[in-house]
Amino acid sequence: MDFQTYLAVVAGMALATYLPRMIPLVLLSNRQIPPWLADWLDLIPAAILGALLAPGLLAGETRALELGRPELIAALPTFAVALKTRSLGLTVVVGMLCYWLIGKIV
Repeated sequence: MDFQTYLAVVAGMALATYLPRMIPLVLLSNRQIPPWLADWLDLIPAAILGALLAPGLLAGETRALELGRPELIAALPTFAVALKTRSLGLTVVVGMLCYWLIGKIV
């Protein structure tokens, strides 16, 4: 790949990343959104996180439901700590510790 093509690919990827974020920001910056829409938008990060975590926690290599997976067992106390403390650092430490302990036991 020559430099011109490489530069065009990088510029295209930059535009594909930048424009979907910038267009709504520019179009909605001077508008007031309804409270129901703001509440709905607040739920999107949790929905995305759940969609990313659920397959890894609930399904193994065969993509079948496995409730005894070490990842799921470690996630339960980690989730409880996250809800109780709202501390990202403590949640990460508890999650790593739980996963390590389950690895030693199982």
